[in-house]
Amino acid sequence: MIIAIGSDLCNIERIQNSLNRFGEKFERRVFTEIEQAKGNSRPFTKAGTLAKRFAAKEAFSKAVGTGFKRGVFMKDIGVVNARSGAPTLALTGGAAERLAAITPPGHEAVVHLTLTDDHPWAQAFIVIEARKLPEAP
Repeated sequence: MIIAIGSDLCNIERIQNSLNRFGEKFERRVFTEIEQAKGNSRPFTKAGTLAKRFAAKEAFSKAVGTGFKRGVFMKDIGVVNARSGAPTLALTGGAAERLAAITPPGHEAVVHLTLTDDHPWAQAFIVIEARKLPEAP
């Protein structure tokens, strides 16, 4: 069953301006090491790469109903790629706790994420599914 959805639209030029103004300080404050490495591996589209990840963080915080409050921080939400290459989230700290709190008993949460960009916009859409756990014999 679907327990939450969230979406966000981020301006790539806004992220580029933050990179220009604050550089690595901005990157370290907002993005995980994996996200920073992904951005650095794409020097010509770094701002777009990071803008999609920024949008994913915002979309998740909306889906779980907290925004960046109640212990949910941007660096607790990291975009990673599954073996298939599809984007998904790696959650830590308050983000992982909040996801656990909204997941019904006897279920596991599965986060579905899609990212896209078309300059000057980057977008993320999240669906959080609760899958029933198999019952113990």
